[in-house]
Amino acid sequence: MKIMKKIEIYTNNTCGYCKQLKEELTKNNIEFEEKLISEFTTEWQDIINLTGLPTTPTIKYNNEYFVPSRDYQNPQQLINILETFNDSPYNETKRTFERIKTLNYNINMAFGRLDQLLRKIETKLNTEEDEH
Repeated sequence: MKIMKKIEIYTNNTCGYCKQLKEELTKNNIEFEEKLISEFTTEWQDIINLTGLPTTPTIKYNNEYFVPSRDYQNPQQLINILETFNDSPYNETKRTFERIKTLNYNINMAFGRLDQLLRKIETKLNTEEDEH
């Protein structure tokens, strides 16, 4: 499937992952516009302010942002996301609300796991104290 909309990639000259991603996109015949963050400083600062993550290579596609680790783990996963991307039938408010609910769920689950781990550590420490 050919990606029809414009892809912008925010990169820097010393980023090996940026180079790898650009090579994969080229290999898969996916056209993109590279934007060096050193040249597009205002634009890049706006993206950092929006996403909260100053990480390259950040991708802008169809007015959505894809940040490494947060949205994709490797170049092939990003390519799959881009190739299967569809506009959402939901408005921005509905999508934001659902994402906040998902974020709250994930945070709650993480704190639950952390609490379990801390209780195990506390139990082990108390057991070791009792033995000595």
